[in-house]
Amino acid sequence: MRRLRAPKALGITPAQQAVSLQAVSLLLGYPEPDLVAQVPLLRAVAAELPEPARLPLERMCDHLEATPVPELQAHYTDVFDLRRRCCLYLTYFSYGDTRQRGMALLRFSHVYKGSGLEFVGGELPDHLGVVCEFAATADLELGVRLLNENRAAIELIRTALVDAGSFYADVLDVVRAALPEAAPRDLEKALELARTGPPEEEVGLEPFGPPELMGARR
Repeated sequence: MRRLRAPKALGITPAQQAVSLQAVSLLLGYPEPDLVAQVPLLRAVAAELPEPARLPLERMCDHLEATPVPELQAHYTDVFDLRRRCCLYLTYFSYGDTRQRGMALLRFSHVYKGSGLEFVGGELPDHLGVVCEFAATADLELGVRLLNENRAAIELIRTALVDAGSFYADVLDVVRAALPEAAPRDLEKALELARTGPPEEEVGLEPFGPPELMGARR
C-alpha cells in the first residue's frame, strides 16, 4: 500500500472552509438527479476557492455531468455500501461494531445538541457528510474539531477511494483542503488502521451502539 502524504498547509478563510464543507456534504449524499442539477452552483462555489479545494471540486463536477445518474448511483453503492474501507462512518475505523463505538457516537450527538440541534435522519451522527454539514451550517469551529479528531479515518477513506479508482477521492481532497495539515501521528494511525482493520464485534454486544443512535442506511 502506498505511503500517505499530508497535504501542504493551505491558507483558507473560514467562509471558504464553510462552503467547501457544505459542498462535500452535498456530494456525499446518494446521487439523485437533483444533485446533477446543482452542478452549476457547485462550479460557482469552486471558482471562489483556493486551488487545492477548487481543482478536485471542479473534477467532481465534471464527473457528475459526464456520468448518467444510474451509473453514479451504482458506483456510490459499490464504493460506500460494499467496501468497508470506504465506509463514511468515521468512528467505524477505530471502534468497529463495539460498545466503545456507541460511546464515540454519543460524543457526536452531544456536540450537536450542545449547539442547539436535534440530530435526525437516516444516517448515524458520525457520517462524514453529516459532520461536514454541521461544520458548514451550525458551528464551524466545533465541526472542524470533530473532523480533526477523526483525521486518521478521513485519510484512510481517501486512500481507499484512490485504491478503488473512485472519483469520490476528489471529494475527500476537498475535505483535506478545508482542514489544517494532517499531523504525522494521524497519518501513521491511518496506515495502522489500513493494516489491521477495525476491531471485531464483541460477542453479545449489539453493533454500532444504543438503538436510539441507530440510523437506517439508504
